[in-house]
Amino acid sequence: MDKLRLGRTDLMVSRVAFGGIPIQRVSEAEAVAVVQRCLSLGINFIDTANAYTNSEERIGKAIANLGREDLIIATKTLSRDREEVEEHLALSLKRLGTDYIDLYQFHNISNDDMLAAVLAANGPLAVATDAQRRGFIRHIGVTSHSLDMARKLVACGHFETIMFPFNFVTHESADKLLPLAAEHDAGFIAMKPLEGGRLDDVSLAFRYLLQFPDICIVVGIEQPGEIDEIVRITEQSASFTAADTDEVARLRQEMGQAFCRRCDYCQPCPEEIPISFVMDYPSLCNRLPAERIFVEFAAVAMEKAARCTECGECEQRCPYDLPIREIIKGYVARHQVNKAKFLAAQS
Repeated sequence: MDKLRLGRTDLMVSRVAFGGIPIQRVSEAEAVAVVQRCLSLGINFIDTANAYTNSEERIGKAIANLGREDLIIATKTLSRDREEVEEHLALSLKRLGTDYIDLYQFHNISNDDMLAAVLAANGPLAVATDAQRRGFIRHIGVTSHSLDMARKLVACGHFETIMFPFNFVTHESADKLLPLAAEHDAGFIAMKPLEGGRLDDVSLAFRYLLQFPDICIVVGIEQPGEIDEIVRITEQSASFTAADTDEVARLRQEMGQAFCRRCDYCQPCPEEIPISFVMDYPSLCNRLPAERIFVEFAAVAMEKAARCTECGECEQRCPYDLPIREIIKGYVARHQVNKAKFLAAQS
């Protein structure tokens, strides 16, 4: 696996990094196996977060008998409070079973108020800087889903890395963020290379991103076969062709911009609706057997969605300003019509 310099951190990270969100969904044994498979293929950069339930603990078990000198670990905190950041950092170190974290990131800074809270005197950034001085953190980074905010975060100079969504649909980074990151020597970590699972052509998605030589691509992995395919694509170094450019243009037109990136910052929902799952309803219908959509687990999610009170809390949290209530209402109506047809055909 090729490595690249992650901006002014000088960390040499694998071109593809392991993202720790999906291993929350599998058994502990499966999670450990996935992490270890990634490491065996030459991936040396593991990204997770305090907020990813059991992800840190599972990664800690997967790396328990490995030396830390060749392994780069990143985690994050969503907190904007000094004391809570201290607690999160201590808990991350314990869960991961390590003495230090290579890259500690302030998670999802989306507006000026959040940035001000992090930068406040004796606030969260001061906690991280002090931990860095004492050797518990090596480098400090930040993540965001807002392009305007990401540009401010890079330019302010407090953060050595920026993690931001980047793929051939959400592609604004290419012109508006990557050049700025290069100017400030900030490491660029591309999240959501498959647009939260909406991009089915893995080869096309990664060949698009591999055109950009100075980005590290972090991808959530649930099964070993997924990383096997991605590493194979990466090592083939196939060029991005004119036909690929045409296909990307077609898919951009088809998908538009009003779609969920499955970041789940809309949660929690007072009605316990799995919002990102429901927002992915068209893709589920294309991928899953009808039985699973209309009778099994997808049906349960859609029944919860039908109880939406339209309180609007999810829209206030959405970093992409999606009309979530309107979209969910449309998908529920579509589901009910399709379910009635399915049940009628079964009788």
